[in-house]
Amino acid sequence: AYTYNLGCSFLEKSFNKPTRISKRVVLKPPGMRYTPESHEVVIVIPQGASFGSGEHPTTRLAVRGIESALSEKNRFVKTNRIRVLDIGTGSGILAIASVSLGVKKALGIDIDPCSRSEAGKNVILNNMENHIRILDRTIENINEKFSLITANLRYPTLTRLCSHISKITEQAGRVVISGIKTHEVE
Repeated sequence: AYTYNLGCSFLEKSFNKPTRISKRVVLKPPGMRYTPESHEVVIVIPQGASFGSGEHPTTRLAVRGIESALSEKNRFVKTNRIRVLDIGTGSGILAIASVSLGVKKALGIDIDPCSRSEAGKNVILNNMENHIRILDRTIENINEKFSLITANLRYPTLTRLCSHISKITEQAGRVVISGIKTHEVE
């Protein structure tokens, strides 16, 4: 797809078609046809203002982390007992991916009203209203424990939230984080 930014044209990978972002997860825009293979899950995500359309490498990395955390080889608890918290849910893609991969309940939190609105619409678009709640909360206002916590946020934010994430992660739980730049890895 051609994009135009600051007076320059770019040729970039188009996400306006069904796109595989992990071994099992395929994202597709609304209204497009896609026949999934038996092992695939399809998530409908329209382009929006919120982060999490699948274009960014950190989103794809986070989805792959969720897929790995929920795989049988990791011997994680049964997916019907896992409760997921998606911190800074954006488009809701990480919560939706978790439920698509077998988790029964997920909570997405975000302080941005635009993100909460888009995430709520995406939850409905993927028929997951009975499995995912989107709330206007900060992590500091979460007191329950979760089996899987996801956060695709910048490193300074992850560092600030780290101690609270630790407090609300169940024993033997998993945390999937993304958003750390190469120079921040150490």
